Amino acid sequence: MVVQRRGGRRRARAVAGCVAGGLLAGLLATVSGCSSQTVADERPGGAPGAAAAVAVLRQAADVLVSSGSSRVRTTLETATGGTRVSIEGRGAYDFEQRRGRLRLVLPRDATGAAEHGPITELLASGALFMRNRGAGIPSDKWVRVDTAGIPDGNLVTGGATDPLTAAELLRGVRRASLVGQEGLDGALVRHYRGTTDIGRAAQVASPGVRGPLRAAAKGFTDPLVPFDAYLDGLGRLREVRHRFTVTSRASGTRPPGGADGRRAVGVASTTELYDFGVAAAVRLPKPADIYAGKVGSPQK
Repeated sequence: MVVQRRGGRRRARAVAGCVAGGLLAGLLATVSGCSSQTVADERPGGAPGAAAAVAVLRQAADVLVSSGSSRVRTTLETATGGTRVSIEGRGAYDFEQRRGRLRLVLPRDATGAAEHGPITELLASGALFMRNRGAGIPSDKWVRVDTAGIPDGNLVTGGATDPLTAAELLRGVRRASLVGQEGLDGALVRHYRGTTDIGRAAQVASPGVRGPLRAAAKGFTDPLVPFDAYLDGLGRLREVRHRFTVTSRASGTRPPGGADGRRAVGVASTTELYDFGVAAAVRLPKPADIYAGKVGSPQK
C-alpha cells in the first residue's frame, strides 16, 4: 500500500490493482484506510470494460445533482520555463440549484508577498460573479460575466472550473479505462483515465452548461481534454483533473509556436468534492450590487 498526501488529503493507492483580463491571463503572465462502501462491478466477465467505464463517467454529473451538495477544493495550475504557479480555491456547491461559492487565493510574487487579496466567486448557471476583482472596482460591488461569452466558457479563465461543469465535461468522454482502486479521504474510489471531447459534451450537456461548453469547444487550442477521475462507491465524483491546452502571448515578445507569437500552454484544473450533503445555499447579488463599469486585470 502506497500512501500519498496532496493538498491536505490522504490517498492510499492499491498497488497492482488493490473573462477579458481574467485570472488565467494573470496566471500566465506570472509564469512568462477504505470505507465499507462498495463499487458496482462494471467489469463483465471479470475484465475491465472500456464501454462500461465510459458509461459510468458520462453519468457523473447526474449523480452529483442527485447527491445535493458538497464542499469543494479547486486548483488551477500551469507551468512554463521551469516555473509552476497555481490558483487555489475552497467553498461549497449546490448541485441541485447549480450554484456555488468559492474563495480563490492568487499566486504570490517572486518575493513571496501577496499580489492580490482573495477573490470571492459565485458560480451560477451561465454566469460568474466576482468580488474583490480589483482594477478600481468598489469593494462592495460584484462583477458579472456571461460565461457563454468567454472564449473558454470559463473553464479556466476565472481561476477555477465550475464543479458541475467539470462533471458535465465527462459527458463527452471518447475513451476511458479503469486504472484501479484507491483509498481517498477514507472512501474507496475507482480511478479512471481517459479523454473527453468538449464539443461532444456541449451537445449533450444540461441546458445551463451548453452555451459555455460550446464557446469552449471553439476557443480551446485542442477540444480533446485528457482527464483522471475518481468515483466513490455511490458513483459520486470525488476528484477530477482535466489538462487543458490554451494559447498565450508573451508581452513584448514573439515566442516560438506561431507566426503571431502565440504558444500553447498546458493548464491543469483539479476539482475535489467532499462532505456531501453540507449546507451550500448561495444567494446571487441584486442588480444594484453589480458593477457596470469597465473591468481590467487584477492589480497588485
